[in-house]
Amino acid sequence: MVIIALGMAYSLQLSAHGGLSLAEDMCKLTIGPYTMHFTGYQPESTQEQEFCEDIPMIGRTVVALDYINEELRPMTTEVRIIRDTGSEENLDASTIFHIPPKVYSNGSVTFEHTFPEPGKFVGLVTIRGDKEEYVSRFPFAVGTGGKSNLPYIIGIIVLAAAAALF
Repeated sequence: MVIIALGMAYSLQLSAHGGLSLAEDMCKLTIGPYTMHFTGYQPESTQEQEFCEDIPMIGRTVVALDYINEELRPMTTEVRIIRDTGSEENLDASTIFHIPPKVYSNGSVTFEHTFPEPGKFVGLVTIRGDKEEYVSRFPFAVGTGGKSNLPYIIGIIVLAAAAALF
């Protein structure tokens, strides 16, 4: 009973967020008909713990985008992080980080950025081929502290114990 309850608590954490989703323990960024594996780390605060949605703490953040589809290798990839102002009319004014379009023939785009304060942001990843352009837009928050399963686990254990007593 407790194992089932714990399993249910952990399953509550799996949810889609913008263009990112958690499937089969892999954070996938959908961009048109293609996908990239998205991995984020904060070496100073969360050590080797990966994230693929909200960024738990402010500070240095390392991100890796790995192509899942080989067709992406000859295309250019552009990465931009903007403040979530509700409008994307003036990208230059709201951009806090930008990697200009470039071909990554090794299939991996890695970068780091230091977030000095909490807030809401939008990641934009644009890929361009000879005749196509796709943009993936995914909102995220920084400084959320991460999501904890502990309240769910304690609540389920208390409910199971109460049910066992009655």
